[in-house]
Amino acid sequence: MKFLSLALLGSAAAFSPSKSAETSTALNERISPLDPSIGVTAPLGLYDPLGWLDGSKDPASNFATFHANFERRRAVERKHGRVAMAAVVGMLFHNADIEFPGYLSKELGIRFSDVPNGMNGLFSIPLAGLTQIFFFCGFLELAVWPASNYSGDYGVGYGRPFVPNFLEGDELKRKLDMEINQGRAAMMGIMGAMVGEAVTGQTLAEQVASGNMIGYGPP
Repeated sequence: MKFLSLALLGSAAAFSPSKSAETSTALNERISPLDPSIGVTAPLGLYDPLGWLDGSKDPASNFATFHANFERRRAVERKHGRVAMAAVVGMLFHNADIEFPGYLSKELGIRFSDVPNGMNGLFSIPLAGLTQIFFFCGFLELAVWPASNYSGDYGVGYGRPFVPNFLEGDELKRKLDMEINQGRAAMMGIMGAMVGEAVTGQTLAEQVASGNMIGYGPP
């Protein structure tokens, strides 16, 4: 368990964006979110153990098909990273007992504060609530943030009020690197929290309070 903790911490650190990202002539133009150089930062550099970016390993010898496959994988990685980042923030808020006021289901007398922290909270939500979540996610996936849009740009800007929502050059490259790398760290982080809860039977907050991080510490 100690090894798992160190591995997760080391992996997360490996994805930290470098302050001295390499610049190129491409930075003078609009950077594509599908550029294979996005997310390539020190100390890990280009991490491609399966050779997906090596066109010579394409069994069909079809560059167009190979590139399209990469675009889809990059889009999936980006979207999963965004979901994982939201999941980590939600987990931290809920573990800090910060919940919406009022009722989750007034008919059943369930308040938001009644939902337990951690994975057990999922089983405390009424079926109607889970159904609403399912269809809401489906609506986002099909209509608002369609999976067919591999660019990841859904026309909502960069969340920067009172300033132009347009990035280019070095700033755009740095932000795209940050999104990919922090999304990778968040995917490992939320998975590590889920594994830790399954192993210890404690939520993240309970593990921290008892010093029992992922089963390594006082009982």
